[in-house]
Amino acid sequence: MKIVIVSDTHGNAANFKKVIKWLNKEKIQTILHCGDIGTPESLKESLVDFKGELFGVLGNMDKDFKIFIEDYNEIPRIKIDEDILEIEINKKKIAITHFPIAAKKLAQSQAYDLVFYGHTHKPWEEKVGECRLINPGELAGQFYKPTFAVYDTITDKLELKILEKLS
Repeated sequence: MKIVIVSDTHGNAANFKKVIKWLNKEKIQTILHCGDIGTPESLKESLVDFKGELFGVLGNMDKDFKIFIEDYNEIPRIKIDEDILEIEINKKKIAITHFPIAAKKLAQSQAYDLVFYGHTHKPWEEKVGECRLINPGELAGQFYKPTFAVYDTITDKLELKILEKLS
């Protein structure tokens, strides 16, 4: 099963919608969002054509979201947590957070197979013991080219995608 990991969309619905269009074409049904989503309105606009599930956390720029978390969590296909979200997909234990220091601590705990984070806007991957610590980069395109990651839970393959090179 393939999942997509995004971070730091910062309300850039146009870029997020390009990813959604690609996801729909590739039949990928799960998005993990590592924070700095933007506004509740930009998330709604981005997901209008997506029928899959989104799991995510809030980042330091998501102040407007805090009052909407309960409302979003009542939508069956969306689950957003304030700091850390733990999920299991195809027997892979996954933690999602926004901040690198928290992510490193989660990875060092060795309680997870994968820890995804954002905040730095830079794609990154490293092994911490047996855990893979991964930042998919930024989707907003504020500091670097917009990127996201695709992870295959069956093959354990991780792929960085550059938005402008999607076909």
